[in-house]
Amino acid sequence: MIKQKTRKPIVQKRHRSIRVKISGTAEFPRLAVYRSTKHIYAQLIDDVNKVTLASASSNDKDLREKVKNGGNIDAARVVGEAIAQKAKKAGVECVVFDRGGFLYHGRVAALAEAAREAGLMF
Repeated sequence: MIKQKTRKPIVQKRHRSIRVKISGTAEFPRLAVYRSTKHIYAQLIDDVNKVTLASASSNDKDLREKVKNGGNIDAARVVGEAIAQKAKKAGVECVVFDRGGFLYHGRVAALAEAAREAGLMF
């Protein structure tokens, strides 16, 4: 009998192969996205100095009021706008997008498009 793989190791393997190719710097931080079933998270990371410059999630107090459910496309759009605003406050205009091993579809794509519309370039 063949044991069926779960999705998590597959996503982790995909993420490792992506991380070999991309890295964030102070000028171009990495916009890392993590998607769980209940929430979505985004961080701006400077990999050279190993510092998180800004973060936003559907679990933040100020964003929880705007979204009813943190695990849908509307929440992803709100988080994308929030991370773009926080990036502008930190003086960041261009980022490198890290989809975190998740497919560029649905909530991940909605977050990226909302961040682009709010002024981030990638």
